[in-house]
Amino acid sequence: MTIPVAFESEIAPEVPARRRDLRPLTRLGPFMGAHVADAILAGMFLLVSSAATVGLTFAVRLMADKGLASRSAPMINQAFLVLALVAAILAISTGGRFYFITKLGERVVADIRAALYGHVMTLDQAYFLKVRTGEVLSRMTTDLAIVESMVGSTISVALRNALTVVAALTVLIIVNPALTGFVVLVGALIIAPLFIVGRQVRRLSVAAQERFADAVGYAGETLDALDTVQAFGRESSATARFRAAVEAAFRVSLARIGARAGMTALVMILVTGGIGLVLWRASLAAFVDHTMTPGALLQFVLLSVLAAGSTGSLGEAWGDVQKTSGAMARISEIMDATPAIAAPAHPRPLPTPAQGAVSFENVSFAYPGRPELAALNGFDLNVRPGERVALVGPSGAGKSTVLRLLLRFYDPQSGVIRLDGVDIREADPAEVRARMALVAQDAPLFSGSAVENLRFGREQASNAELVAAARAAEADGFITALPEGYNTALGERAKTLSGGQRQRVAIARALVRGAPILLLDEATSALDAENERLVQRALHDAMVGRTTLVIAHRLATVLNADRIVVMDEGRVVETGTHAELTVRGGLYAKLAKLQFGLEAA
Repeated sequence: MTIPVAFESEIAPEVPARRRDLRPLTRLGPFMGAHVADAILAGMFLLVSSAATVGLTFAVRLMADKGLASRSAPMINQAFLVLALVAAILAISTGGRFYFITKLGERVVADIRAALYGHVMTLDQAYFLKVRTGEVLSRMTTDLAIVESMVGSTISVALRNALTVVAALTVLIIVNPALTGFVVLVGALIIAPLFIVGRQVRRLSVAAQERFADAVGYAGETLDALDTVQAFGRESSATARFRAAVEAAFRVSLARIGARAGMTALVMILVTGGIGLVLWRASLAAFVDHTMTPGALLQFVLLSVLAAGSTGSLGEAWGDVQKTSGAMARISEIMDATPAIAAPAHPRPLPTPAQGAVSFENVSFAYPGRPELAALNGFDLNVRPGERVALVGPSGAGKSTVLRLLLRFYDPQSGVIRLDGVDIREADPAEVRARMALVAQDAPLFSGSAVENLRFGREQASNAELVAAARAAEADGFITALPEGYNTALGERAKTLSGGQRQRVAIARALVRGAPILLLDEATSALDAENERLVQRALHDAMVGRTTLVIAHRLATVLNADRIVVMDEGRVVETGTHAELTVRGGLYAKLAKLQFGLEAA
């Protein structure tokens, strides 16, 4: 299937040049250093197992020259006993090395995954306008699996092979310096092409990871909006687009597999050829020149095989290391992302007790990615403690933007927003948000139980407080009717509930929070007339003593507000009560005439 050019450019980004080095792997240092005991134990077992591997060649030489050559049963028994002892040490140390290095890998990846998720939770909304959540999840799963493989296996194997090469060459020099030079020459001929092919494998690995992450990102979007996809009958086209993305990733992976297969074949050819050459030269030394004993010949051949095999494995490990470097580079991109919304070095505390006063002073704001289109333009608003203010106006007037800025999801380009007299940019965002409870038009719920969703509003809330909030939001009736009552699992995004039920649970969650400021963004839009009346009554009681900002397109829901602020094109164009604004004949009067006139008809 041909991929559309626009989409192909999305799933086939250029691999940044900076990913060609191994510097991203240094990010693993602090995580591994946090578990130094496991690293030390793994290192100890690694040293012992490497020494035992080389020690086997001495045991084999002893068996040949002292045991078999003596034709004496005691000597043969002694030689085989030494061989068995060395083999036992090798087995135990290899098991210990595997346990501690695998444990270290699992622990390090778990720590990275937790740190990555924790950092993602601090990133501001603007970051996710550029990066899809599916891509983030891919880096937390696929890329970290690659890191886990390296930390929990590849590093250990590479270090073991490196130590084996050094030890084997050292002993080879002792056994026969002249032949050792020949072995080194053969080893150099093996290593050089492997590193060249390894770079190609790594480049293709990074490209495959990039394209697979984009495919996962698109899958996440469509699955999250599956009802919309099905409602518009777009299952086939979505599947085709995802298949095209997967095929693009597969083609790159296939090229990587081909390169890796070629490298494996090259390793086998070079290593086998090298061993044959060494065996040929050593055989001449032992049986023609008589400069070596048969045991020394056997030891030399075994050491040469160890050195050549370990050298070849180092070439393969190098490809894995480069692949992991690409994965860590992608993970580091998220870890290095700096949230634009963060607490200052010395945050200014908000006054206590909280009052709930809110003010916007000449605020102008445009969303990232569309700086030419101002969502707010010289916006001014003062809300007194305990006042109920409704924001109304046509779509795109900037109403929801007011709440987003107040919650400090974004910072305005100019102007000041104050909470109880404090510029919220000087305060800790967490403290600012702790004084607010939001009920959005489509407030997301989670897959846990009803009680877990309610307690999301305030972790320390008692069961009695949760039930009281549910009753106030007219949610207690249908929750208690669930199979397990408040402990019933609601399914992913609580899709087992109706839209109106989900909204009432969201309202109850906001009431549980007990914040001095209540933000309602079309909070009753999903309710039918009867439920809307009941919830409006519940919200009326909840507003008592709280500052409330209400956004509503249906003007009937804001008639009882203390003040109605009419917005248009990011500015305040009218302010007053329903009666006052209706008489003036401005924008609000037109909206009211349109809505109430249609309702009357």
